[in-house]
Amino acid sequence: MGMIGLIQAKNNFNSDLDVKFSTYAYYYILGEITKYIRESKSLKLSKDIIRLNKSINKATDIMIQKLGRNPTTLELSLFLDIEEDKINEVLIATQDVQSLDYSYDDSNNMYNLISEKDTIKEELIDLKEELKRLNPEEKQLIRERYYEDLTQTEISKKTGISQVQISRKESKILEKLKKRL
Repeated sequence: MGMIGLIQAKNNFNSDLDVKFSTYAYYYILGEITKYIRESKSLKLSKDIIRLNKSINKATDIMIQKLGRNPTTLELSLFLDIEEDKINEVLIATQDVQSLDYSYDDSNNMYNLISEKDTIKEELIDLKEELKRLNPEEKQLIRERYYEDLTQTEISKKTGISQVQISRKESKILEKLKKRL
């Protein structure tokens, strides 16, 4: 980016003026670098917000020296004669964007969640395979309990078997599935 500014300075430089080329080129180079930094951010900010952020940073430095601590947004607001809400807005807008997988708790970041989902998918595939291996009566009981959301009592009335027997059968089927998985 500095090279582009240097080329622009060379093309626009007038040697008849009483100015060194290095002094003249400095502002072109600085302008191109600043433009690149501004445009390469993940969020596009207006020039007004960027200027105001620079003012806030300068005022913060001055106030740290005077106060011996970081100033509050209210103090910055009074110092710069700008509304406190505007200062908060600029401070939030100019913060660095954090990654989506950033987490205060390392166990709960996107990488871990994705790998957990893959594991869950594999377990579901295994479960579906094991359900296919059940006999028709067992499949019917599991379908009614977990897909049709019937209670043991409702299945009992439907089949003519006591609720206790339905409960025992369901427990045996679930235990069989756990062992196979």
